[in-house]
Amino acid sequence: MERQDMILNLHGESPSGANITVLNAEEAFLPTLFTLHTRFPKLRIILEHCTSAAAIEAVKTCGPTVAATLTAHHLFLTVDDWASDPFCFCKPVAKLPSDREALLRTAASGNPKFFLGTDSAPHPVAAKRGGSDGKGKTAAGVFTQPYATQLVLDALELGCEKGVLDAQQITPEILEGFLGGFGRAFYRSGGAGSERITLRKSDETIIDILSREGNSVEVVPFRRGQNTWSVSWV
Repeated sequence: MERQDMILNLHGESPSGANITVLNAEEAFLPTLFTLHTRFPKLRIILEHCTSAAAIEAVKTCGPTVAATLTAHHLFLTVDDWASDPFCFCKPVAKLPSDREALLRTAASGNPKFFLGTDSAPHPVAAKRGGSDGKGKTAAGVFTQPYATQLVLDALELGCEKGVLDAQQITPEILEGFLGGFGRAFYRSGGAGSERITLRKSDETIIDILSREGNSVEVVPFRRGQNTWSVSWV
C-alpha cells in the first residue's frame, strides 16, 4: 500500500481481551498505530472516527502522513448518552466529557490532520432496539447523514455556549477545511468544485423518523426532533 500510495483507513480498536472493554479499546490500539507509522512512514493512514483525547494526541504526534476523522455525533455524545439511548450507540463508543471537549477543540482548531468523516449508519429501528423481540444485540451505528454538516455547527455552537470553545476563533475558513477541504487535501482528490453550500440559522427540525411509503423499514436520525441549521446548494 505504501508503494502504491494507497490510504490505510483504520477502525482503531483492539480486540476484546483481558482488561479490554469498549471504553479503552481505542486507546489500547494506539501503540499499533505508532508501530505501523514507524514501519511505513510514507504510508498515508487515517484513524477513523476518533473518540478520545488520547487518540487525538496520538495523531498529532505522528508525522504528516497520519490523519484522523471526527464524526458529527461524537462531538455531542458521552458514555451516558449511549448507555441510556440505543440510537446513540455506535463503535467506537463515546467516552468521557473531557474526551468530547478534546474532539470539539480539535474540530475548531484548523489543524489539517483532522476532518469530518460521518460514519453514518442507517440501521433500521428494530435493529437499534435489539431485534423484533428486543433481546438481541443493539446494532452499532448512528444515522447523521441527512444533517451531518448542520450537526457539526450545532455541536460547535453548544461548545461555545458551554465555554469549551471561543466563537471568535471559529472562522469560515476553519469550517470549510474541517467539513471538506482538509479531507480532499489528504486524499489528494483535487481542489474544490464549483458548488458551494450555504448554512443559515432557521427553524428547521430534524425529522423523528425516516421512512418510505410501502416500505416497512424505518430509520431514526440522530438528535431527532431537535432544531438545526438549514443547508442549501449554491
